[in-house]
Amino acid sequence: MAAKTAGARLEERWRDILSAHARTMCEIDRVLHPHGLGASDFEVLDILATAAPEEAEQCRVQNLVGRVHLSQSALSRLIARLEKDGLVTRSVCVEDRRGVYVALTSKGRDLHAEVLPLQRAALARTLGE
Repeated sequence: MAAKTAGARLEERWRDILSAHARTMCEIDRVLHPHGLGASDFEVLDILATAAPEEAEQCRVQNLVGRVHLSQSALSRLIARLEKDGLVTRSVCVEDRRGVYVALTSKGRDLHAEVLPLQRAALARTLGE
């Protein structure tokens, strides 16, 4: 009986995590939609905007995959859309022609700064801090 109770508690915690994630993503999507962004779009902009100085505010696409939680192909489509909107630029890595770098444009940096307080407020509302 105790194992079933422990399993039920784990399942309940898992469902709570999924519910919090869904609520948070929906709220972020809602507040960013008027600015033409979704939650995943913002995540890419935020990672690039907060890149360590040694990364020169650019990031290899393959390094974004694990941080944004999208498939490689979905991330590539998202980056292509951000590039089309003038928010990021892509360039080929000179050392490894297979690698692609992504960097914020000034327009992307300005939009990130504009929506950052909205995203942080949405996090505070949904996560209760």
